[in-house]
Amino acid sequence: MFSLLLLTAFFVEGGSKLALEPGWQVVGEGLKSEHATQASAATEKHLFAVSNTTVAVYDRATGKLLATSKEKAEHLNSAFVWKEKVYCAHSNYPKKPETSEIRVYDPEMNKLTVFHDFKDPPGSLVWNVHDGKNWWCCFAHYQEDNAKTMLIKMTDEFKEIQRWTFPKKVVNDWDKMSASGGIWDGDSLLVSHHHYKVLYRLKVPKDGKELEFVEALQCPFPGQGIAADPKTGGLVGIDRGTRKIVFAEKVK
Repeated sequence: MFSLLLLTAFFVEGGSKLALEPGWQVVGEGLKSEHATQASAATEKHLFAVSNTTVAVYDRATGKLLATSKEKAEHLNSAFVWKEKVYCAHSNYPKKPETSEIRVYDPEMNKLTVFHDFKDPPGSLVWNVHDGKNWWCCFAHYQEDNAKTMLIKMTDEFKEIQRWTFPKKVVNDWDKMSASGGIWDGDSLLVSHHHYKVLYRLKVPKDGKELEFVEALQCPFPGQGIAADPKTGGLVGIDRGTRKIVFAEKVK
């Protein structure tokens, strides 16, 4: 993902060219945050907004900013809450050679530290989630190489188990960008676009090296990192244009 200045060159009118099924719709007013430019996440009591350089934590009841990370970061991406801590993808994109890490933010200590450093990463890490048994890490490529974007299943020790590329119809819909966020939703994945309001539902195949496309869904998030909202059972994401944390519920 590019810096905010460079991103404007890739924002175009329109959106996904796929037929969108009813999916998620905005609920509530959301929360303004200058840090809501890459991702958001939630717990019962707190909301988190993530920018390239900062993780910000807010009191959910009042919307008050409680703390911001102070440690240096270059390119944070998604945010995944696990055991009360926030695990963010981090890379040096667009620099070469590529570096990728998972950084963990501890709200109690207000510390952002390196959780895992990937040696010779196969792309720029853009999102990572844990399913209770394994890590699932997405490494992105862009422009003419975006079909090389891959999802890798790893052990808790980050030993690779298997990897998959994304379906061609999804890659073609990326507008030369990549998959900016992803979470598990039951036995399938919900994957967000870089700047379109769409979620792709994908499944891991029993056989084969390409994820299976299930459907494309409407959503109120114009791209970037998404997360499950444990308080509402819905989703939380961002609108980078308005610098706002956005809440979504499933269309009934």
